[in-house]
Amino acid sequence: MRQATVYIDSQALQYNLNRVKQLAPTAKIVSMVKANAYGHGVKECLAALKDSDAFGVACVEEALEIRELGYTQPITLIEGVFSENEMIQVIGQKLECVVHQTPQVEWLIAHKDHYNALNLKVWVKLNSGMNRLGFKPTEIIEVIQRLKSHGFTCVLTMHFANADSDHPLNEQQKNQFLQVKQACEPILASCCNSAAIYKYPELHFDFVRPGIMLYGATPFADQNVHTLDLKPVMTFSARIIALNSIQQGESVGYGSTFTAAQPMKIAIVSIGYGDGYPRAYIKPNFVAIDEQLVPVIGRVSMDMIAIDVTGLDVELGTQIELWGKHRLLDDVATANGTIGYELLCRLSQRPKRQLLY
Repeated sequence: MRQATVYIDSQALQYNLNRVKQLAPTAKIVSMVKANAYGHGVKECLAALKDSDAFGVACVEEALEIRELGYTQPITLIEGVFSENEMIQVIGQKLECVVHQTPQVEWLIAHKDHYNALNLKVWVKLNSGMNRLGFKPTEIIEVIQRLKSHGFTCVLTMHFANADSDHPLNEQQKNQFLQVKQACEPILASCCNSAAIYKYPELHFDFVRPGIMLYGATPFADQNVHTLDLKPVMTFSARIIALNSIQQGESVGYGSTFTAAQPMKIAIVSIGYGDGYPRAYIKPNFVAIDEQLVPVIGRVSMDMIAIDVTGLDVELGTQIELWGKHRLLDDVATANGTIGYELLCRLSQRPKRQLLY
């Protein structure tokens, strides 16, 4: 049997959730489990995240999956609903939604009696500079006042564009959020994603929304998970399926992009871009055997990679860590010119999932 496996460490996930509680002890935690829990598997992760106060998803389908698994915590649709019919469905499933466009507000008000009867909150999004979703500062105060007049409990929310850096837009976003919050008091508030949870403790307010930090990857380009006191949740592994000796001048893989400068022992590992392992590298890439980093050589193909195991004691079936505790996900992402979020979310369903308790 081909053995490409994604191991999910539930204890690491619980550890990271507790880390959020340490950092934001007075805020409620909306754990982001969109995109199949950032590629980890919602079903596999929810039990370890059961102490979350609420869950955040991108769409109704993701919310319904959580309900079907038996979880009753509040769920927030961070993109809101896409039609009035979806609003009716949301109310039937006791889901909370973000509003960021006028039609969503109209649908909400049209069904206010049912929504308010369930004591659901409505999250009202401020566009403070990211320019994806939300009402401009000149619009949002009137929107919130209108919703309040119809009996809604409102949560003012926004999303930082650069919480992972010292970009000048951060201060603009903070100031706009605080000005709107002051103008709309009393109102609940939420603006901290993973990076902002670390960076802006004064902005934790009523709800924080951890995402990538829950899964043991860093939201910062200049800090790794160890400095943030997080634990990698996913270990992506495969096994050696062939061992070859090659001579100086021989090449490896498609395009013959790697040529041996001396005699080498190489191993072929049962993993490739068909499994979601990234193909295009801008820097040298490595895997881990036990705790030792070993270079990947030649091109990644759909089902296989080659690694240099010269001088190492390996055999058929030796397990290779593609990323996890020793070869950090974020380091693989950097070598690939991307971010850990993308690598997690583009994993295919071909590697089997296994939950570790």
